[in-house]
Amino acid sequence: MPNLGVNNNKLAPCPKTPNCVSSQAHDEEHYIDPVKYAGTQQQAHDRLLRIIESEKRTKILTNQKNYIRVEFTSALFRFVDDVEFYFPNEKPDEKIIHVRSASRVGSSDLGVNRKRIERIRSKFHS
Repeated sequence: MPNLGVNNNKLAPCPKTPNCVSSQAHDEEHYIDPVKYAGTQQQAHDRLLRIIESEKRTKILTNQKNYIRVEFTSALFRFVDDVEFYFPNEKPDEKIIHVRSASRVGSSDLGVNRKRIERIRSKFHS
């Protein structure tokens, strides 16, 4: 089980392998935009939770006011990806959800983690 969570307002950094994306990464290979939202943090949290629950093969491990941790399991090989959503303290000019999605094993994920976050973002904004 990887050591995840929020430490000093930061999610865990991505490993050097290409099977991780994070909105807090500083390199192009791993960086992905955070999810922006309107309304309150609670409304965004509830909406995101409904979207996560609509996804297949998910297990919510942590559901807190400012942090959600989920396991996604692949259909064929049952690989587990750890996905985190962090709501930093709400600022009037910056309403974002930081994201991190990483495979537990292997090196390449064929872009699965990036595609998952973009799919969730698309559902969030539809």
